Amino acid sequence: MTNKKKDEELHLFEDEATDAPKAAEADSAVEEEACGGDELPPVEEGPRKFDPLHTEHGPLNHMIRSNFLEYATYVICDRAIPALEDGLKPVQRRIMHALKEKDDGRFVKVANIVGHTMQYHPHGDASIADALVTLANKRYLIEGQGNYGNLFTGDRAAASRYIECRLTELARKELFNKELTEWISSYDGRNKEPVSLPCKLPLMLMLGADGIAVGLSTCILPHNFIELLEAQIEILREKKRTPVELNLLPDFQTGGLMDVSDYNKGNGKVKLRAKIEMRKNNRLVITEVPHGTNTESLTSSIEDAVKKKKVAVRAIDDFTAEKVEIELTLSPGASQEQVIQALYAFTKCETSVSSRLICLRESRPVEMTIDEVLRENTAQLLRILEGELELRKAKLLDDFHSKTLVQIFVENRIYKKIEQCKTYEAVYKAIYKGLEPFKGQLRRAIVDEDIEMLLGVRIKRISLFDIEKNRKDIEDILAELAEVEKNLKALNGYAIRYIKRLIKEYKSQYPRRTESACFKEIEVRELTATELQIKRDENGYIGTNVKGETLLECSSLDKLLVIWSDGKYKVMPPPEKLFVDDGLERCEIFDRDKPFTAVYTDSRITYMKRFKMGGAIMNREYFLTLGEKSKLQLLIDGTPEGIYVKYRPAKGQRIHQQRFTPSDIAIKGVKSRGNRMTTKSIKYIGDEPGRWWDHDDEGAMPDGVLL
Repeated sequence: MTNKKKDEELHLFEDEATDAPKAAEADSAVEEEACGGDELPPVEEGPRKFDPLHTEHGPLNHMIRSNFLEYATYVICDRAIPALEDGLKPVQRRIMHALKEKDDGRFVKVANIVGHTMQYHPHGDASIADALVTLANKRYLIEGQGNYGNLFTGDRAAASRYIECRLTELARKELFNKELTEWISSYDGRNKEPVSLPCKLPLMLMLGADGIAVGLSTCILPHNFIELLEAQIEILREKKRTPVELNLLPDFQTGGLMDVSDYNKGNGKVKLRAKIEMRKNNRLVITEVPHGTNTESLTSSIEDAVKKKKVAVRAIDDFTAEKVEIELTLSPGASQEQVIQALYAFTKCETSVSSRLICLRESRPVEMTIDEVLRENTAQLLRILEGELELRKAKLLDDFHSKTLVQIFVENRIYKKIEQCKTYEAVYKAIYKGLEPFKGQLRRAIVDEDIEMLLGVRIKRISLFDIEKNRKDIEDILAELAEVEKNLKALNGYAIRYIKRLIKEYKSQYPRRTESACFKEIEVRELTATELQIKRDENGYIGTNVKGETLLECSSLDKLLVIWSDGKYKVMPPPEKLFVDDGLERCEIFDRDKPFTAVYTDSRITYMKRFKMGGAIMNREYFLTLGEKSKLQLLIDGTPEGIYVKYRPAKGQRIHQQRFTPSDIAIKGVKSRGNRMTTKSIKYIGDEPGRWWDHDDEGAMPDGVLL
């Protein structure tokens, strides 16, 4: 806060304190007059309730609001968000301006450029150096010499004192023009810096950008330079009633594959995949990585997936140097196609990046589409080309005027007329008078500066004056002037020729690197259906880290249903090692809608029920029986045709076996008690009559009744 603001707030507090008694006295006088001098009306006592939405706040509130607004505006406009006009953030623009000031065609130490940029950028040298390295790695604007890191491996650049840089030819020709640049004072008032560069390129879409500001963030994906130029030609050729439909897709330096189904012209999501090639001897080679990853993070994610047994890879060898080359040796018997699918499903071989195109247009943040940005850039290109042509026209007119004046001055020996002049004013009048008959050869009026120029012509030049050469120069100037005027009248055609020249010059340098494809959704559960084996050993343990007989194969994404002989059950992820003792009744993949038929005994009463498990909390104990004292007699999937029961012999018992029909009862929830079957002690039970079933006695025995 400035001292001036502090003084104003201090005075505000003092005025309030001084005026409070006066205001109270004035209010009392008014009330007395209204009451005719009698007693005042009763006044409600107690503090007034504070309403934050309607009660007037004090100066501290206004100060905080003002300061926060200034801070938010500064972060948005002067740090994080790129400008539509030249596609650069302030630090990038200042770096480019510093490079231009230091540019002599040779490499300059990055540390020198960082120091020079600090004249314009009110922040530390580290942020400037990082921004410069990032710009250099994008190739378009800055040419680097030395260790600038590696985009593929993630290695950092060397210190700024060890590396050098200079402007590329593209930046030197297409980004700068002093006459067309608007200048403002730098942060300390000692220098002038550009508000924006007169950029003729769609630089924001070429470079891409990301930034986080106060309540605002942007992520602009980079696009192919040549494709942007070709789209600009289509825009310039389109007719007003039939606008062209642009189909511009991102292009990343790291290459790879991309699915742009959800891209939506710069505001959406792009799925990215590494490019994986099949090789002999059961090997895979990753040759391109997705944008936003590098070989180090990619191999680390593959190692994690191998440890979790999600990817059948035996060895990983990284041979990356100038190009990406990560060689994967597969496990014996593994399928290359399945391993590729697993790499996309469980590692950083597939990633996604969200795009939101927010930029500054005339110093205000706006959300735009790729098409809108490119049309704005194309309109700006026309304005800058027109400005350059107008400047060139003015320069040619000045040259024509000067050369014509010199030729008239020498050929007609007007300089002889000033030999007898005694004053400077007389010299001026003599030359003006001598040039008067030749005004028709000129394109503008003669001014005092022209007379000064003629008086500066040396005698040696007059004596060696070459009339024919001067006339040839004038003819060339007039020819070029006619060409400039022609281009001004047909600006679109001139812009198209300009863009075609850029395409011809740079097409080989900037080919498309990222391939567009449509990704098929990977069924992860099917891919990992046999990923894990649940085994059981002799000591009563089950799990993936147990040696013994295999109970089932499952995926790490599956939930397991484990049921004990007393009816207790749990739903859990595949365990590494779980103690179940000898009471394990069943272990299978959990399906909440799967129907079961169960028979259990509790307190000498046997019940039958049909049910579905329904939902369950992971790792929480439940009972499908009445409790821990129950005993599960039978648990069958679905509904069998019949349940066959053989009873234990008992004194006076006339019924020794029975058949029950489970379909007679309805399917209910797992917590239902079920229907009563019998109070007899059961010796054998099954959904099929075993050897213990007496077929001779079958007709005499009545079917069981479920109560």
